[in-house]
Amino acid sequence: MPVVLRAALAVFALALVLPGGALAATSAGQPFPSNIYTTPDATQVTGLRIHLPTPNCATNPSDCADVAVLNTLDGFNIQPRISIPFSAAIDPSTVSSSTVFLVGSGGHVVGINQAVWEPGTTSHPKNTLHVESDEQLAQDSTYLLVVSRGVHDSNGEPLAETTLAHDLNFGQTKDAALKAYRKSLLDALPMALAGGVEEDQIAAASLFTTQSINAISTKIRSQLPGGTANFVLGTGGERTVFPLSGVSSVTFLRQTGTAPTFTGGTLYAPSLLFAGIGTLAFGTYDSPNYETAAEVIPAVGTRTGVPAVQSVNHLQFTLWVPAGTKPAGGWPVAIFGHGFTDSKNGAPTAVAGTLARSGIATIAINVVGHGGGPLGTYTVSRVGAPSVVLPIGGRGIDQDGNGTIDSTEGVSAVGAQSLIGNRDGLRQTTIDLMQLVKVLKGGVDVDGDASPDLSTSRIYYAGQSFGGIYGVPLLGLEPDIRAGVPNVPGGPIIEIARLSPSFRILVGFALLTRSPSLYNAVPNAGLDNFNENIPLRNLPLLVDTVPGLGDPDRDRQHGVGATGGEPGRVRTVHHASGDHPVRSWRQDRAESDRERDSPGGRARLESDTLPERSRLRCESARREESAHVPDQRQRTRSDVRVPGTAADRDLLRDRRCRDDRPGWGCAVLRDADLDGSGGSRVHSLAHPAASSAASRRRLAARGRVLSRPDSRTIGAPCVLATNAEPLAG
Repeated sequence: MPVVLRAALAVFALALVLPGGALAATSAGQPFPSNIYTTPDATQVTGLRIHLPTPNCATNPSDCADVAVLNTLDGFNIQPRISIPFSAAIDPSTVSSSTVFLVGSGGHVVGINQAVWEPGTTSHPKNTLHVESDEQLAQDSTYLLVVSRGVHDSNGEPLAETTLAHDLNFGQTKDAALKAYRKSLLDALPMALAGGVEEDQIAAASLFTTQSINAISTKIRSQLPGGTANFVLGTGGERTVFPLSGVSSVTFLRQTGTAPTFTGGTLYAPSLLFAGIGTLAFGTYDSPNYETAAEVIPAVGTRTGVPAVQSVNHLQFTLWVPAGTKPAGGWPVAIFGHGFTDSKNGAPTAVAGTLARSGIATIAINVVGHGGGPLGTYTVSRVGAPSVVLPIGGRGIDQDGNGTIDSTEGVSAVGAQSLIGNRDGLRQTTIDLMQLVKVLKGGVDVDGDASPDLSTSRIYYAGQSFGGIYGVPLLGLEPDIRAGVPNVPGGPIIEIARLSPSFRILVGFALLTRSPSLYNAVPNAGLDNFNENIPLRNLPLLVDTVPGLGDPDRDRQHGVGATGGEPGRVRTVHHASGDHPVRSWRQDRAESDRERDSPGGRARLESDTLPERSRLRCESARREESAHVPDQRQRTRSDVRVPGTAADRDLLRDRRCRDDRPGWGCAVLRDADLDGSGGSRVHSLAHPAASSAASRRRLAARGRVLSRPDSRTIGAPCVLATNAEPLAG
């Protein structure tokens, strides 16, 4: 018998005994995230804690520090970046929300977006798919990630079926924790039917639990003591409540350096802008400070831990009271949250007259790290009376020790815990505003007649840009605020920064100063020529052709590494490190950022011999960041419990929040509980997608909830979006 014929028969015989396509089918590997990378922890709301392996701290100190921060969390990001490795190349055109998706409690199906295919090379075979969940996930909930065999290899053949059941049943798993994980995953596989995929059509799957979002902040709110407002701030012991008719001007000196140095400005001069305001007052109140000197709120168990007060903030506020007769119960009051680089001297002052003409008082504080240094002063020039000097209430610090106090210096963590960024600065600002609400509810006597002048019940909130970002957690946590308007709150801060010409330099600086550097180009003067190679939302899958991260062939081809050392590929990872504000809007159009930026918007890099010492000072003539949401259609969406038929899935897609302008998200209100019952059993989800009676019986027999019976979704109602950096925290 000819050798060729014998070989062909041998291949045919193998095909008879092996499952279809098993001989050469491309397989999917272990997806990320996965609860494989967690450890049990009874102190956490989720019952677990992230447990990522520690990298080599000598060669990768930045990664080592980041992992230490991530390993304090009680679950994964509520809008995770998902990575799925493959044994060989796939056909990227077969990747969609019908072939790769998530299933949560109640059979809620979540698709994918912003897909990137990372092909392998001869010397570095990656073959990895990166996607992001198409919407924000529920906190403290377990999700099934499904990769179906609808994803095909480069030859058009379906992927190999998962070997999970075989590995478990035949003792392939020796590790007890891994075995328990695989069993829970095997039990959860019927949930794939919610997306129309039966078990024998699953190529890979994982279970992962999202972190709790508002657990710590809720505890902190319960600890807040309230207090009283003090209006005696004058350096000569004067009361700092002024009828506006008797004020000729209010100027200020903002501390900008430790020498000290100051920059002057005007808070008030008579104009139509202030029509309707009767009184200008400056006051203080005390607020517990939970941040350490490193601008970090120390991590504690989200279930049993007790957040510790580190010190007390003596916060100053500016209050604008309407003219006219005080209504019964006092003037309604709106807390106004200013934006990034701004202060209570900016946007809150600009809107105070408008609110006053509507009969609403305006009160504002400085965000952590904003308003200049603590030595700044106001000078109130009065008609027919001596001027009054009082502190400005700046919360900025010289964090980097260079002698200057920049407009946002002190809002973000630096050093070993720099991954936290401004998370805890915004959490502390939210805490300060919740304490302010308690002060208002206790009664604020402005004019000194021993009766409250501000309403103790009609309390509102409005915030612009950055003020919208920290305003959303405030509104999610504080029930005593009757209504709120987060105006142009932006999206994930990393997205705002990387897509904004004004703030992209901040991302570039962070990438460049990591060790080893992640900047994947020869840095230009503006530090904005790195290439993250991530598509905007709702655009087709992008094939990664960018150099970086240990791909020698591609690096040499693009000339990367010429300055010494090969920078790694930029990876925009949305780390939701503990409680964090809701990522309530998607900022996904760099073109729109450019259109909106004023000519004065700029960023400047000052340095001493990079990379030995680098110092970034971001300055802007604008008081607000450029990420403003354009006019767009806003829709509410009713959740479709289980999109079993094609028509159901089309309906779900149609009901998702769609945009008039590509790349932008919109506000979506969702019920507190997806299925209205706190979690239903899987067998209640049997539907036409279970195409056989056997499948339906198997689904019913193995029915279980993916998360605990008391599992919760995000609070009711909450602001979601097509992308979200994260609820109420």
